[in-house]
Amino acid sequence: MRRAKTYLLIPVILVCAAFAQESSDRIIVEAMKPSSLNDNLERLTDGIGGRVPGTPAMQKAVDWGVSAFKAAGADSVHAEDFKIRSSWAEGATRMSVKAWLVQGVDPKSSFIPTEEFPVRVVSLAWAPALAGHERVPVIDVGNGSVENFTRAGNVSGAILLVHSEEMKEWKDLFDEYLNAPPIIDRAVQGKALAIAFQSTRPHDLLYRHTNAADGEIDRIAMVLVAREDAGRMARLLAAGQKLYADLAIPNHIGGPIPAANVVAEIRGSQKPDEFVVLGAHLDSWELGTGALDNGCNAALVIDALRAIKASGLRPRRSIRFILFSGEEEGMVGSHAYTVAHRSELDKAAGVVVFDSGIGQVTGFSLGGRKDVVGVATTLVAPLKQFDATALTTDAEWGTDNFDFMLEGVPTLVANQEEGNYLINYHAMSDTFDKVDLAQLKKHVAEAAAVTFAIADSPDKLGPRLNHAQIEQTMRETGLDEQLKTFGMWTDWQNGKRGRAQ
Repeated sequence: MRRAKTYLLIPVILVCAAFAQESSDRIIVEAMKPSSLNDNLERLTDGIGGRVPGTPAMQKAVDWGVSAFKAAGADSVHAEDFKIRSSWAEGATRMSVKAWLVQGVDPKSSFIPTEEFPVRVVSLAWAPALAGHERVPVIDVGNGSVENFTRAGNVSGAILLVHSEEMKEWKDLFDEYLNAPPIIDRAVQGKALAIAFQSTRPHDLLYRHTNAADGEIDRIAMVLVAREDAGRMARLLAAGQKLYADLAIPNHIGGPIPAANVVAEIRGSQKPDEFVVLGAHLDSWELGTGALDNGCNAALVIDALRAIKASGLRPRRSIRFILFSGEEEGMVGSHAYTVAHRSELDKAAGVVVFDSGIGQVTGFSLGGRKDVVGVATTLVAPLKQFDATALTTDAEWGTDNFDFMLEGVPTLVANQEEGNYLINYHAMSDTFDKVDLAQLKKHVAEAAAVTFAIADSPDKLGPRLNHAQIEQTMRETGLDEQLKTFGMWTDWQNGKRGRAQ
């Protein structure tokens, strides 16, 4: 009997695989057809611009998302409200530096002015304001290590200059985030006035970062300094000159602000209460217009819905297409979504997220889930034509799959080549013209095909893990150390973030 069942099962599997391939092919064909993708992205970036939560531009972006989803043919569309702990906007940040040559030992008579120059700076986001201060000593703390702080000695009341390496690959970007929290700890403990981080980009390019993990205002004033200006300051200090800076960071900070995720749905045909999420974040920083991060992928999510609808296919499970807000402030919107929908996460079959610009997709990260590699390999097989089938089992903090992952839901995050993403990341140069629209069409096809495949599969991608299983996965991937670095480990252990049991 057992052998007979096996023989009967083989043709069924082959038929299912053939049908899955046919469905993916139909969706890919539709995705590659001309659509409103380009116009949608241009309206979001050139028309609306940078999208910081709490601003009129962000509300316009939410309205854009609702309208675009309806035009794409969604079965339903709505906005889900949540709150971000604080509002923040940069004022007229300014910094200038004077260099003094030291001669002799008498501090009253041995300083000879040699240089004075303005410094190109922007405030780090969600950092506190700093009233204007004059003639503040600048102290070089190298890369901000314990050894460099020890060598610097007393840093109380000073502006701390922190060096960086020029960013060239994904690891450099993650290191920039991971290195900042311990530097901030040391600066606060040393009672420094402010931190001046050297830009990781050349040619005076400035960008916006935040160290907020949950939309909170940080503990110390911080600025990002143009790479060339920071290098000049470092060389003057190394030559024995004393630097003093005039610095003002008049940020505008307020109380909790309303925000919203935009959610559209294609209703499932057989298991409508089960669902798959395809998501990208809608918000951006405002120095540029948020095209690579992450406007192109917000437009992708909408066009993926259009392609699936145009194919005439309806998946077994529902698909929720979500544009998350507040990602840049610590994935606040996707966190809020998982909290609001926690009671139905047992029915979540998977979450797919795109958040790395326009570099070629090589495959997907599975968030540490080795148990889903087999099923996922089959589901991504139709993407072989795009060379996008490689799967990795790493897990990272940093985009909107994070809280789903902490809830035990299987997630796939698109792994992409760097392309032109890193140089333009969060920067003044992140604009519509940086987007390779032909490549974006391929990403739409990949996103639509893999999301539909998960939603239409007879079985779920994988089970929802419990607290102990999630923690084991985090320890295996090193995600636990990332949570400790960002001050989130205690909330995880206490059940305040992620699955409690």
